[in-house]
Amino acid sequence: MFKNPWFETVAEAQRRAKRRLPHMVYGALVAGSERGRTIDANMKAFGDLGFAPRVVGHKAERDLATTVMGVETSMPVLISPTGVQAVHPDGEVAVARAAANRGVIMGLSSFASKPVEEVAEANPNVFFQMYWSGDRDAMVQRLDRAKKAGAKALIATLDWSFSNGRDWGSPMIPERIDFRTAVKLAPGVLPHPGWLWKFAKEGRIPDLTTPNLKPPNGPAPTFFGAYGEWMQTPPPTWEDVAWLREEWGGPFLLKGVTRVDDAKRAVDAGVTALSVSNHGGNNLDTTPATIRVLPSIAEAVGDQIEVLLDGGVRRGGDVAKALALGARAVLIGRAYLWGLAANGQAGVENVLDIMRGGLDSAVLGLGHASVHELNPDDLVIPPGFALALGGGGSAG
Repeated sequence: MFKNPWFETVAEAQRRAKRRLPHMVYGALVAGSERGRTIDANMKAFGDLGFAPRVVGHKAERDLATTVMGVETSMPVLISPTGVQAVHPDGEVAVARAAANRGVIMGLSSFASKPVEEVAEANPNVFFQMYWSGDRDAMVQRLDRAKKAGAKALIATLDWSFSNGRDWGSPMIPERIDFRTAVKLAPGVLPHPGWLWKFAKEGRIPDLTTPNLKPPNGPAPTFFGAYGEWMQTPPPTWEDVAWLREEWGGPFLLKGVTRVDDAKRAVDAGVTALSVSNHGGNNLDTTPATIRVLPSIAEAVGDQIEVLLDGGVRRGGDVAKALALGARAVLIGRAYLWGLAANGQAGVENVLDIMRGGLDSAVLGLGHASVHELNPDDLVIPPGFALALGGGGSAG
């Protein structure tokens, strides 16, 4: 379809993904909720921040490497865990290989379409992600399986509130794909033969099951079966978070924090790190952009735990801005999924190269030798840009 498979920006990867994917698959990637204000705000807020570059004194060599919860990464960009990656037949394994080739950490969703064992084999630096779903026995079984596979940290995602309805319409996603479903979906799929051909060459159809949620004596649930279990599980308390962290017994990242008081309670619960996140705008709409609430959270708890950020990161310059405002690293989601859709494993590597190039340019232009030197003086911050949500809680 494209003479040159390489693309120079994430925006171009998104355009190619839109052309290549059936509309219901692409619609699932765009996501967002209600009016889509938060997903737009996440990206706009990065554009509202400016750089204050230096003219002389640039460093000939720049160090972009860091560690996250003790695990080395070639740059402060992690693969964020995202569910069922049916945009490509190799799914999460292709992403894991790309991340390994670029020396970055792979976050794997418990709702993934590939088993944690296969993903960890492709990239040993895997962080396994879990929701608070099912009973404690089921959660322990999933934790133990991830440990046995070699996962080096746990990501607990707890910010989901099951916001439904999008003004632009939600994609029709089947519970499973069989012959009858394939016939029903044919009008939307056949205009995208490139996507269809990739699966045909592998002799398979898109898998909408969740193998990492498979019970010891039963089949893997479908995505919607797993989603139903999640919805029916009573939400966790802070005591439950502490239990999950203790049960895991290793590096533990809490994802979904936007309030200072929640960040302080996370410290009390014993987390190793947290991610300032609004679920990529796919949760409560009109939640503020994560980059706007990052500084208050980093100031409150950044000297006690590592603070990461996700939401709206599309460029290496966005990574630099997040680091300047207190983030240890960022997680990317939609950006690499568009790369996966556009050109498989090579497309994910392409996205990571874009992130690295943009980050290196920012570190160079700002006169630094390391990503660890980035600070608020490197930015032009509009008055009233930063927000502090929630002032209560204690930091142990």
